Amino acid sequence: MNCRVDKPYPEIKVEKKNIEYAKLLLNDYASAVGEDRAIHQYIYQNFDKFNEDPVFAKTLSQIAMVEMKHLELLGETIKLLGINPEFRFVDKNTNYLVYWNSSYVNYTTNIIEMLKSDILIEKEAIKNYRYHISIINDKYIKALLYRIIEDEQMHIKCFNMLLNRVIYGNNYS
Repeated sequence: MNCRVDKPYPEIKVEKKNIEYAKLLLNDYASAVGEDRAIHQYIYQNFDKFNEDPVFAKTLSQIAMVEMKHLELLGETIKLLGINPEFRFVDKNTNYLVYWNSSYVNYTTNIIEMLKSDILIEKEAIKNYRYHISIINDKYIKALLYRIIEDEQMHIKCFNMLLNRVIYGNNYS
């Protein structure tokens, strides 16, 4: 199963520098529900249960690679907006910059819990992207976020496929 939408990403551009937009995108880049967390979680999972089955391993690796592309695209955009794309985000409660850390990764070893967590991460990412689209007034950034959402929706389909494989097919728990 292809876990990336087969269409190009928009050119990375911004209408003008905007630190506030950059701070918003830092949350998509490296927060508890950002691309960096997804990459680390999927790599961790590949070390555990997923490498027992080639379909799982291939699917998870493919999704992680797409998330790495998203991270790269967001990093380039954040830099164009005027901030160095460090692995940090603006905490909504304190408004302080907080560095990403590995405690955001779900370290469960139960395959069903893993997949449910993966689906939740993707849904939370989509929710954040949609919110950012609603408050960012830059056509280039919006185009990028809409395109990333398409991949995230595809990831949900892929994780649901794997979950169905576990529940109705082979037992991996």
